[in-house]
Amino acid sequence: MKLRQNNLEKLDRKVYDVLIVGGGINGAVSASALAVRGASVALIDQGDFAGFTSQESSNLVWGGIKYLESGELGLVRKLCRSRNRLLRAYPSSVREIRFLTSVESGFRHSRFKLFLGTLLYWAIGGFFTRRPRLLTQDELVRDEPVVRPRGPGGFEYSDAYLVDNDARFVFGFIRAALDCGAIAVNYVRCVETNRNLDGLWNTRVRDAIDGRERTIRSRVLINATGPYVDANNAAAGQTTAHKHVFSKGVHLIVPRITEATRVLTFFADDGRLFFVIPLGPSSCIGTTDTRIEELPPHVTDEDRQFILDNANKRLKLARPLTAADVIAERCGARPLVVDAGASGTGGRDWTSLSRKHAVDVNEVQRHISIFGGKLTDCLNVGSEVARAVHALGIDLPYPDRRWYGEPPDEVRDEFFHQARLMELDAMTAKESYEPLSTRLWRRYQAAALALLDDIRQDPRMAQVLIRGTEYIRCELHHAARREMVEKLEDFLRRRSKIALIARPDRIRDAPGLVEACEILFGPQAQAKLGEYFASNELSARS
Repeated sequence: MKLRQNNLEKLDRKVYDVLIVGGGINGAVSASALAVRGASVALIDQGDFAGFTSQESSNLVWGGIKYLESGELGLVRKLCRSRNRLLRAYPSSVREIRFLTSVESGFRHSRFKLFLGTLLYWAIGGFFTRRPRLLTQDELVRDEPVVRPRGPGGFEYSDAYLVDNDARFVFGFIRAALDCGAIAVNYVRCVETNRNLDGLWNTRVRDAIDGRERTIRSRVLINATGPYVDANNAAAGQTTAHKHVFSKGVHLIVPRITEATRVLTFFADDGRLFFVIPLGPSSCIGTTDTRIEELPPHVTDEDRQFILDNANKRLKLARPLTAADVIAERCGARPLVVDAGASGTGGRDWTSLSRKHAVDVNEVQRHISIFGGKLTDCLNVGSEVARAVHALGIDLPYPDRRWYGEPPDEVRDEFFHQARLMELDAMTAKESYEPLSTRLWRRYQAAALALLDDIRQDPRMAQVLIRGTEYIRCELHHAARREMVEKLEDFLRRRSKIALIARPDRIRDAPGLVEACEILFGPQAQAKLGEYFASNELSARS
């Protein structure tokens, strides 16, 4: 029985300590923190895991340097500490990266003042990263010739980024929870929830695939539905201290602008930070910051033009970027936290609202709501939710068990030792931006040892299956077994980053795509292929 179906069958068989509704970053870290520490956990998501806001980030893990301008030093310190924890805990996935920033003449702050801000940022972050540098215009152009200087120079400082995509990182927490006995299922919608006289939450859910309904019983209910937290709380009759307002962030992915592995940083025409971020063989540029009232958000022609205009003004390219250069788009609704009783944004300029999180707890009804948050702050969210659940009377038998991070060094060393004995990296050296062993370890951690075994038994397992994407045959078999891939988009967009770096027509024509679908879906392969490309054509028209 496939993993998803097996988990579906278990949803209504017992009373869980906790049901988490929502499988984005907040729900994923909550599930991992609780399951590793011994709670019985169920998690559902109406779509795929990380299928909404958590797949639309910039892939940056940063300490919130922009919040220095609004004087939120406490928040900056907290985010820097979170960034540092992620760098230590996930050295393969989260890496330090340099931000090269160009300052234009007439900007509201001088280059030197901004540089002093980076020194303060470095200090607040505990001097954990490399030291910032002040750059003249000549030094800026020498370091990055693609930058078009529009002022006296700039500076360089460090933050961090996700080497793979954000959704892949989120799924790592889901997988960790599954490995500790949690039951997690995608494409399951919450229909109705209520608390009975026996003190249990009864949550009626519907499988989006076959339409069957089940009732999940739990002692605690956690609303981790991101931008939909307010709507779900209203349906469950919950009154909270916080609510959301929304900002739309759009990024465009284009062919790689520079070979340097650094983030190019500017101040866009509206004065906000604007990035060119490396993404494998591509570059991710943006972002916009537009207030929205309705969900889900959509990319407009104005969004695209804003990003393209800002990039073309600040980059020396062989020819200007146009909409025809766009490989893929990311469009996310940022949930920003405000007081529930506030009118609108509570009198604050909404562009100054931070990405802080808030955890609201209804102790009487054992209900928890998670507001806001971002990838950088995810470990704090998981730990805070675990403390809140324990305070509600749920026993956590292993309270000190570490619930995040890569496996111990001896496991990593054994993997790379075996990979060297197999001469693994020579197998795909001509087709890769990095050694195959490095890539497999980053994506699969301890489970990568099983992939080595697959390759030993059949060397064809090390062959790139979907040409030009770096993903090899055994990764598809692994995804089919352990990653709950229900739709082709789940693999192409979230378990991998193929749909972010390859155009739909290139994916459609890629040798090996049909075999990949047969591995993932068996006899349903052709139907899943048709569903994926029909959905993409509909999205393009809309």
